[in-house]
Amino acid sequence: MRVELMYESFFKIIDGIPLTLQVVSISTILGLGLAILVALMRISGKKSLSIPAYYFVYLIRGTPLLLQLYFVYYGLGQFSSVRESILWPILKEPYWCGILTLTISTGAYSSEIIRGGILSVSKNYVEASSALGLNKFKTFLLITIPITVRQALPAYGNELILMVKASSLISIITLMEITGIARTIISKTYAPVEIFLVAGSIYLIINFTIVLVVSLAEKKLGTIKAN
Repeated sequence: MRVELMYESFFKIIDGIPLTLQVVSISTILGLGLAILVALMRISGKKSLSIPAYYFVYLIRGTPLLLQLYFVYYGLGQFSSVRESILWPILKEPYWCGILTLTISTGAYSSEIIRGGILSVSKNYVEASSALGLNKFKTFLLITIPITVRQALPAYGNELILMVKASSLISIITLMEITGIARTIISKTYAPVEIFLVAGSIYLIINFTIVLVVSLAEKKLGTIKAN
């Protein structure tokens, strides 16, 4: 085990952390918005909304993220309508292709988490809010959303961890995040074990931080509920 190489590589690989966190953060925020929309479509009770949302989730969850990334980065450019659209300056960039793919992926998975959280809200709460004179919008805003957040937070924390790990795939479209830099170093040093151990330890640190933040949020929400 080449310890000196691992030490030197660590300070090179951490240069990829900002890009990793940036891609994950943007994709998560956009994906959360998409997830809420899809979840609401699923539970709307209208087939014109629920059926497209169902097949969207089924398609994204049923296909590998790597293939989705290949399709967005390499496949969309094969359509002349895409190349001639106003979106092409964005879609031809690896950075935005990576964000788009991760956004769609987390949007599909997170929509099921949110949908499950909403459906877990007891009808007794809804009936009680109606008895207090709250309309459907206020009931959803003041009752359903807080309960959904508490119910969905643990599962959503796992989704954040999966997002960090999934971000490693964007290295195949030339983005120099953590794994991208690690692969570059390996191509020069021929030391995959040492370099991937270093990269893996960095991912562990990031995900451990996420676990701590989610745990603190759960405790905070539990305190609010208790009060």
